[in-house]
This record gives sequence, C-alpha cells and structure tokens, in this order.
Amino acid sequence: MLAQIQQTASFLKAKTNTSADVGIILGTGLGGLVEEIHIKHSISYEDIPNFPISTVEGHSGRLIFGNLGGKSVVAMQGRFHYYEGYSAEKITFPVRVMKSLGIKNLIVSNASGGVNPDYEIGDLMILNDHINLIPNPLIGQNENKLGPRFPDMSEPYCPKMIAIAEQIATENNIKLQQGVYVGVTGPTLETPAEYFYFRKIGGDTVGMSTVPEVVVARHMDIPCFAISVITDLGVPGKIKKVTHEDVQAVAEVTEPKLTLIIKKLIASI
Repeated sequence: MLAQIQQTASFLKAKTNTSADVGIILGTGLGGLVEEIHIKHSISYEDIPNFPISTVEGHSGRLIFGNLGGKSVVAMQGRFHYYEGYSAEKITFPVRVMKSLGIKNLIVSNASGGVNPDYEIGDLMILNDHINLIPNPLIGQNENKLGPRFPDMSEPYCPKMIAIAEQIATENNIKLQQGVYVGVTGPTLETPAEYFYFRKIGGDTVGMSTVPEVVVARHMDIPCFAISVITDLGVPGKIKKVTHEDVQAVAEVTEPKLTLIIKKLIASI
C-alpha cells in the first residue's frame, strides 16, 4: 500500500504543483461546496492512478484542488462506499493520499437517517462520536509508517473544531444537533427493527459512509470534523418509504447552511 500511496501522491503533486492544508470529503447531494472553492485543478478519479471510481448518483467523482476560506484545500467531490464492492482499505485510500499531500485537518460531510426522535428532516448534526458496523479498514498487516497497530479512538472528532462550528451556527442562526453516527454497510435502507436497534445502542443517525475515512485519518493522527444532513427519519410513526432521489433532494436544499459552516470553519482553523 505504501508504494501505491507514494505513486498516487507523486502523480498529483506533479500534476498540480501544490500541497493542501485541509482535506474535504463531500457526501450525497453535497458537492455544491465546490462552487465556493477557488479551483486551481480538477482531476477525474478515472485519471488518478490507484483511485477507485465513484459509481453512485450524486457523487461526481472529481478531486478538486484550490483555495477556500484562505486555506489550500483538496476536496473529494464524491466518495466511495463499501457497498460499491470496494474493500474498506480501498475506500479510504484517498485519505492516505491526502495525508501525503500535506493535510492537517479532515472535514467530512454526509447524508444520514435520523433515529433520534428530537431530530427533523433537514437538520444538521455534528458528529461527536460514532459506532462502527462497517468492516474496519485497519484490519490486516499494519504499516507502522502510517500509524500504530492499535490507534486510540477516545476522541474521534476534534472538540476544538466542534466548538468553532457551534459558534458559527449560533452567529448565523443555524440549528445544529450533536450526536452519534452509526456507520453501516448498506446499500439497503434500514428496516424499522434496525432503526430501533441503532437507537437502542446509542445512535442518533445512521449512514453508509464517514466512519472508515475517520478511522484511517485518526490512525494517521489527523484531526477530524464531520457533519450530517438528516435526510429521512427512522423514528416510530415517522418512517416512510425513501429513495436515493429523496435523500439527494433534502441534502441539496440544506446545502447552503452546511456550506457556510464548513467555509467559515476552514477559515478559523
């Protein structure tokens, strides 16, 4: 894996002649943040050595280099998921490459289903913890040059960035929740019994991404911030049939608030 990381990072450095301070991973229907980036380079995943290819609608599949909030950023406009058939190691490979490009912080967004009865569709939730029900991307031989065999996960999400985001939301009259994200494999949306279970084990939302990327980032000691758009509800009495198009539609409506928070957060770190 080290050789592949080096090959990919070297290709991108030669192609862009730049490094990055902040890595960004944009989730379903949330790719519009790219419009706020002063773009220097935009590269299709298909053209990047060793990169997977995004196969899901709402994930454009481009790696964006540019400036946002006064910082140099590298943004994934579209991510990879375990349910696409990639290994957990493969879907997190871009985070390894971002580290080689110099990132000091990782910001992740996603769309998720709320299982907390206090949540409403369209709410934003900052992740302050997670429960991982996706195969761990660190399973297998450990690369000591990347991180320790048994990385600590007592603080998966950066308290400093959470506090800054909360302040930004308050100043801009944006309602924010904080809670625990349950990461699952998908691709099926959850049954009522599964929603009930995820709430019982301590979850506030459930989704099919984010956790593997955060695990790998923390393995490399990169501080992380993650935020969810609540696009549907898994609460008894509020469960309805949901399509991927429904999820995208809610995410796109909520996107301006999320974009404002991320832009101002990047300017503050």
